[in-house]
Amino acid sequence: QVQLVESGGGLVQAGGSLRLSCAASGRTFSSYAMGWFRQAPGKEREFVAGITWGGGSTYYADSVKGRFFIFRDNAKNTVYLQMNSLKPEDTAVYYCAVRVSEVITTTPGAYNYWGQGTQVTVSS
Repeated sequence: QVQLVESGGGLVQAGGSLRLSCAASGRTFSSYAMGWFRQAPGKEREFVAGITWGGGSTYYADSVKGRFFIFRDNAKNTVYLQMNSLKPEDTAVYYCAVRVSEVITTTPGAYNYWGQGTQVTVSS
């Protein structure tokens, strides 16, 4: 099993920044990808950003490209999501997830392990 613990959510004004962290522990894999997803009330869970653990390749949803940045710290088994220029429509519960594959996908069902989520609220 893999345990994922997110932190860093909170309340921020529009235009502000937040950094989310996701610490992974437990079983390790030779190759995998990590993704950040979000889910707003009444909406489906959507992909935000992903990173391959080995090569560090990244992929972003169009809605966050240029504002959000995903990066990892291999030594700490932690992936981060730096969120800048936040907008009210970024308000959601943010989840990190692990896919046991080196290929990033935007499909939530393709990810094998999930964190508990952290709330991000952006006020206008």
